[in-house]
Amino acid sequence: MNTSTFTAQRYSTKAFDPARKISAEDWANIQDALRQSPSSVNIQPWHFMVGSDDAGKARIAKAFANFPFNTNKVLDASHVVVFASAIEASEELLNAILEKEDQDGRYAKAEDKKTGDDVRRLFLGIHRNNLKDEPEWFARQTYLNLGFTLMTAAALGIDSVPMEGVDLAALDAEFGLKEKGYQALAVVSFGYRAEDDFNAKLPKSRLADDVIFTQA
Repeated sequence: MNTSTFTAQRYSTKAFDPARKISAEDWANIQDALRQSPSSVNIQPWHFMVGSDDAGKARIAKAFANFPFNTNKVLDASHVVVFASAIEASEELLNAILEKEDQDGRYAKAEDKKTGDDVRRLFLGIHRNNLKDEPEWFARQTYLNLGFTLMTAAALGIDSVPMEGVDLAALDAEFGLKEKGYQALAVVSFGYRAEDDFNAKLPKSRLADDVIFTQA
């Protein structure tokens, strides 16, 4: 597989074709990417609100009242995902991760399970107590997920656009995210480009290799 083909083709879609919908099979692959994304010490500090019908997308679109240039990117897309990250790691989350790892066969012995839990809590403690950046650490992990999922969409031939021109507090309120221990981070729309999407006709522009790479 030549990954350069779809990384070159991927761009931020400015207009979606509302008549084209992502198939159930392809969307299952997107959701699998959301679930399978890497995170530091497998902490998985994320939750996703998915709008796949008009009602769901309309709820998400409420958060774009101050950013009307993004509204149609939500309403015309096939699927829209609100990426939310944890504010702090609850004992419930830590225990759920540990037990799922155990169920999935990651621990051959009880002491291995304890080590896995200890290591995760060690790094959590560094960010919570020493660096005091726990929510920011979780946000960084969630952005890893966002990039991982954008790449998956590109490989499937699905267009996308991540958006931060959005009232995140409005999304928190609309979906009760703070009460669930999460905060909205970004919104990504998925679907297929409209024929009149101006950005699809423009060449991509990226800094040259000699500007961004240095041999260590």
